[in-house]
Amino acid sequence: MAGLWQPLFAQSGKEKQPASTGQEAGKKGLRFRSTWGIFLSETLSKTEIVKLLDSALVVRDQQNSKFPVVSFKFTYENVEPYLNDSTGRPDVYREYIGDNFKADRLSPLWSTRMKDMVKSGDVLFFDDIIIRYTGDKYYRAPSLKFQVK
Repeated sequence: MAGLWQPLFAQSGKEKQPASTGQEAGKKGLRFRSTWGIFLSETLSKTEIVKLLDSALVVRDQQNSKFPVVSFKFTYENVEPYLNDSTGRPDVYREYIGDNFKADRLSPLWSTRMKDMVKSGDVLFFDDIIIRYTGDKYYRAPSLKFQVK
């Protein structure tokens, strides 16, 4: 039995891996930046929002390369103040409407309707922004949120 005993060391038998190259590290650190027109998520005036309603969503990577937007979800938060009958205090009613789009911008129908509806205090959300990367690869880009002031 003494002849069968052989000490094992944790470090023996492991091969050292070469350091990764810059190209491999770049693939792992892929980051995207979404904009609507030229704006990142922020608070904009009603007139600025109305100008943007016909604009496309734009997605770029860290090298500033532009990628086509394939689809996105749009949600409009309509904020209406009202007087609460129970408490006698003013309160806010929030209504959400939205749709999914298979393009890089709102449809003409939605754009026209939003120009009439949008007002101060409302919020516009662009979620699940899907882009076509290279070849058959699709990625989800960061969401956008615009507050109307």
